[in-house]
Amino acid sequence: MRPDQPAADGYADRMADTPPGSPLPSPPASTAPPVVDAPPMPRRRLGWRRFLALAGVVLLIAACAVFMVFTLGQSLGAQALLIGVAAAILPVPVLVACFLWLDRYEPEPLKYLIFCFAWGAFVSTAASLTVNDFAAGRFADWGLPAALTGVLVAPFIEESTKALGPILLLVFRRREWSGITDGLVYCGLSAVGFAMVENILYLGGLGYASGVDRYGPATGIQQVIAIFILRILLFGFAHPLFTSMTGFGLGIAARTADRRVRVLAPIAGLLLAMMLHGTWNLLPTLTQATGEAVIMLYGFLGLMVPVFFGTVGLAVWLRAWEGRLTERVLPDYVRAGWLSPPEVAALSSLGRRHAARSWARRVAGDAGVRAMRGYQSAATRLALLRDGTLRGLDRKAADQERTAREERELLDAISAYRSVFVGRDPQAPAGLWDGSRYHLRFPDGHQRPVDAPDEPVVPIPVVLAPAPPPVGYAPPGWPGLRPPAPWPPGHH
Repeated sequence: MRPDQPAADGYADRMADTPPGSPLPSPPASTAPPVVDAPPMPRRRLGWRRFLALAGVVLLIAACAVFMVFTLGQSLGAQALLIGVAAAILPVPVLVACFLWLDRYEPEPLKYLIFCFAWGAFVSTAASLTVNDFAAGRFADWGLPAALTGVLVAPFIEESTKALGPILLLVFRRREWSGITDGLVYCGLSAVGFAMVENILYLGGLGYASGVDRYGPATGIQQVIAIFILRILLFGFAHPLFTSMTGFGLGIAARTADRRVRVLAPIAGLLLAMMLHGTWNLLPTLTQATGEAVIMLYGFLGLMVPVFFGTVGLAVWLRAWEGRLTERVLPDYVRAGWLSPPEVAALSSLGRRHAARSWARRVAGDAGVRAMRGYQSAATRLALLRDGTLRGLDRKAADQERTAREERELLDAISAYRSVFVGRDPQAPAGLWDGSRYHLRFPDGHQRPVDAPDEPVVPIPVVLAPAPPPVGYAPPGWPGLRPPAPWPPGHH
């Protein structure tokens, strides 16, 4: 069977076609060869331009951090600052864990996650504090209420600066974005960092410092507890919720080739974030001005709660949809002979990935687990790379060459990772995948064809034929690949 010929009816025809295999392997030896670790993935070299850009970003964040510590220390005092920091940090691990949970299929580099959090915590807060103080002073000079700052100025400057860090990642590291989920993660972490520092100001200043000035330390602690319950336990989702609107826009822009969408989607998301933020700040202002507490209640239950649960539901659905990217894209490589259908199926959910790692540990020990983790990461990155090619994201020749080079590196890494655990399961017979079924050699010495299972959970340990050139390196005359079919049939 050749790659341009359809497979027989059945599982393989529904999933993908693969080129012919090599002669059937011999039964596994009683003593398996020693397990060795697969080589690590190649890393990009840090050129002088990247080094200067990285140094500039680090210095900017560090300078803003020093500015915020000095400003808060001056306005709150050392004791109030420490109490505010201790209380404001408490919800951060929970919020960060929620966003990391969204990012489990294709975890983003830790350095980018730290960058977004630090950007929101220091750069965004420094810029927002400066602009808000300036605007409050101008409103006071004009005889206008200071509450206008929170309604008209704060949403604009805070949402713009929180989004600027993820926007920089999108501009300079677009290839690291796999979709809307990444936008939610990057923007959400920026918002969590911003909220943490803002909560220090509220807990340490309006809470402890003002209570101590009025009635003493006991009152200060009571006010800290009250503000913690109201601002963090009840409304701690506010900033991440606002900025997630921008994350939706940035995620859409990251995976489209339409230049209009690339510009309009982030703008629309940012405007929606500003509107939500401004509406949220308007509710307590109207409540205080009218004395009607029902305004805050109706606004919270009628607007913010539905938006929150709608956003969470959409984020969970998008997480699952983007997690199945491998089963939508990787059949191209199954048809080209680089993967077998069960290996693609084993990537389609977190449960199957965990089962594959458990199997790898059983057959190859700790080295097998490490290899399976590397294999899953490389296969997910390969799916993301291929999806970008199908979407037409690489318009320049240099980008296309880079994509082809990364594709080759990922395929080589996948082959190296497979070699650590494939063929080592003593409980499975040796086999070969021929494009429609498995040909297994059983302990009695007989060879039998076996249909592929409908729901494979772990990679069946079969040997692949020598793979042809990868999709991005197709030589002249190489048959074109058909669009990938859904798997299983009718499953979306």
